This record gives sequence, C-alpha cells and structure tokens, in this order.
Amino acid sequence: MRILIVEDEPDLLTSLAQALREEGYAVDTANNGNDGLFNAEGTDYDAIVLDVMLPGMDGWEILRRLRKTKKTPVLMLTARDQTRDRVKGLDSGADDYVVKPFDLEEVFARLRAIIRRSANQTTNLIEIGEVTINTAARNVLLKGKPVELTAREYSLVEFLAVHRGEVVTRTQLYEHLFDENESSMSNLLDVHVSNVRKKLGADFIATRRGHGYCIA
Repeated sequence: MRILIVEDEPDLLTSLAQALREEGYAVDTANNGNDGLFNAEGTDYDAIVLDVMLPGMDGWEILRRLRKTKKTPVLMLTARDQTRDRVKGLDSGADDYVVKPFDLEEVFARLRAIIRRSANQTTNLIEIGEVTINTAARNVLLKGKPVELTAREYSLVEFLAVHRGEVVTRTQLYEHLFDENESSMSNLLDVHVSNVRKKLGADFIATRRGHGYCIA
C-alpha cells in the first residue's frame, strides 16, 4: 500500500514516514500544501495523511480540491482539539481525524480502517482458500500456520487480496508497492511474485499475460 504524508514539521514528517516504511508501506512525502495537492492529484494513493496547518495551502483547501476528482481515503492530522474542527474535517470529506500528539499505533490502526472501508471490507481477515490474511496483524497463515513474508511480499499479497477477482496491472502494482525514491527495475516485481508463490503455492497468484496478476 502506498501512502502520502503531507506535513510541514520536519521531525514529525521524517519519523512518521520511517515508521510507516518499517510497517511495509511505500511512502511519499510533501512538506507544503502545494506539493501535497500536486502529489495527491497525480498519484493513486491508498491513503493520505494530511496535516491541517500547512504553508502555501492548508489541509482544508487541499481536501476541498481533491474531493472534486478523487475519493482517496484521507486521515487528517491537527493540533486542534475542538469539536468544530473535527466536524469541519469530516464534513469536508476527511475519512478520519487524529489530534496531535498521537500514538503511532493509533495512526496505523486508523489508516488500516480507512483503507479497509474504501475497499468495502468489514473485517481485518481476508480468507482465500487455505490462506488467511490479517490486515491488522499484517501476517499471513497457510492452513492455519504462519508464513514468513518480507514486508514487500506481504504488501503484494495484501494488495492483490484486497482486489481479488480483478486483474491488477504491473503498473498499478509498482505504483502501490514502491514509493518515489525506489527503483522500479523491470524484474523486481517478478522476484516478489515468485517468492510469494514458493511460500503460498504456485497457483496462489495467477499471471494474466500481457495484463498483470490476480488472485481468484
């Protein structure tokens, strides 16, 4: 899953981006409103973490403009803890709201929740045959036994599972699994797909030649 963070506090931006990457997310960042809106409109993110007070353009305006064209889940961050600000954020199209200072685990949980809702999932568990994916614990079971996946392998499995039954193109996978600072070498995705098949079964991920991959 690929996340955009729009936050002007350098330490918070760096620490939040690092923490999300350690959780296995691909992360892009922007430290002002104009760059944030440019990224948000130009890339299909799985979720956006958006601060309210930003130089150039505030979070309210970014959200207002973004909602004209995209339904990307948005988690608002703000130092304001007044009811009217929370109501304004939600009424403006935000999917959830976190007040600074916050606990990272809460941010992770709220991000998982808004991503899950955007995919019309009602539970953290996705069951596909003998494979169970727990999006909260970020782990995978095969026949009830844990399977060791790398963070990137897990992200690949989760994204395809959320879109199960759909053919996902290679371009979509690169856009959602790798951030703007990572190399998109042509065989990198093939390596991850091959490793997942070795661990979860050769037929778990199907190839649609000329189109992409899917989980039935």
